[in-house]
Amino acid sequence: MFSFPRQFPGWRWYAAVLLVGAALLAFGNGVGLTEEPDVRQSGLLAQAYYSLGLFVVGGLDMGFPTGGPAWARALLWVAYFGAPMLTASAVMDALLRILSPRRWQMRRLKDHIVVVGAGDLTTSYLRVLRRAGSKLPVVVVDRLIDASREVELVESFGVMVVRGDATHDFILRELRVRRARRILMLGEDDFATYEAATRILSRYPRLTGRLVLHCHNLRFMRSLADTTVASQATTFNAYNFAATNLVSRELLAHFAYTGAKDVVVLGGFGRFGQTVLEELEQHAGDELEAIAIIDVDADRRLQVAEEQSRLRAGRRRHVLQGNISHPQVWRRLREELDLSLGEPVVILGTGDAAQNLRTALWVRQQWPNCLVFTRTHDNSELVALMGREHGVRAVSITELLETHLPQAWVA
Repeated sequence: MFSFPRQFPGWRWYAAVLLVGAALLAFGNGVGLTEEPDVRQSGLLAQAYYSLGLFVVGGLDMGFPTGGPAWARALLWVAYFGAPMLTASAVMDALLRILSPRRWQMRRLKDHIVVVGAGDLTTSYLRVLRRAGSKLPVVVVDRLIDASREVELVESFGVMVVRGDATHDFILRELRVRRARRILMLGEDDFATYEAATRILSRYPRLTGRLVLHCHNLRFMRSLADTTVASQATTFNAYNFAATNLVSRELLAHFAYTGAKDVVVLGGFGRFGQTVLEELEQHAGDELEAIAIIDVDADRRLQVAEEQSRLRAGRRRHVLQGNISHPQVWRRLREELDLSLGEPVVILGTGDAAQNLRTALWVRQQWPNCLVFTRTHDNSELVALMGREHGVRAVSITELLETHLPQAWVA
């Protein structure tokens, strides 16, 4: 792990103070030097000078401790041996830092990619980058990263891993962001992401258009959409990104194929479900007969989506408050919509992959005519197998992200 030096005194400073203190205490208690016999009467300033001299010449020009009590001479001997050893260790440490291959690599960085954050999004991005054949140097920086994760990133993708906070100017300078080709902010803290982006753009205006920001909170991202930092960078949300591509690349083709107006059931109405609804209403409004929303917090989440003025007013929606695995919810849905007609689309998109899959299999048994999607985060061989055996379609957030990642981000 490559870590930048801390910005406060280390143990050597405390050791140096103790050694100087030991020498002064010895001089003050009557210990003299064979080559400087008057040190006992020279005053505190001269004694401090001789004490500090131990770090440079180790007492070679001053002689050896003499006189005074035994314990005081022992203290001075400790300083005699400790001071030059401490100096030598500091010099060796400085040489190792200067000669460190990683340090030289950092200083030579140019036209590189900086990725802030070491989570799943970083893995997806690096996989697409290397799959595209890119040999660009990449530096991954994160405040907290364990050793096994570092080894995984270094050995799988050939990157440098740095522990540090991208909101600190010192780290930004060491990362050579001013010479970077692209910076991707893929961390977990949305506020820190925008804070770091603001600092980078204010200090290095030439990086305008080269920053990519991921925001976990869709509402927060949209609230900052009209700000300067958002206009100078590319912002995205992984669930929003995946849902947008699902609608544009799969659902619109299905609606065109069926011909008649379609019914869509959204099981789960978080970031993914909300984006699916927005994209449907914006790009397939005339194709839809009705939309049903099932979620344990459906009413509030629908109000949040409407608050952001991204939904059409007057659209026929059926809102059912409850868990997608609760039979009562589906009984209520039967009373409002007939899913046995046509080819309705059912998207089970909650954050619980097991619940999504179980409900998807049940829906296929009840309404074999439905086109059923079940959401997972990563690619799932289990869901792929169920798809082949039972006709459900897998929606992987990771797969949609990696498949449709903009080429400009990896060029």
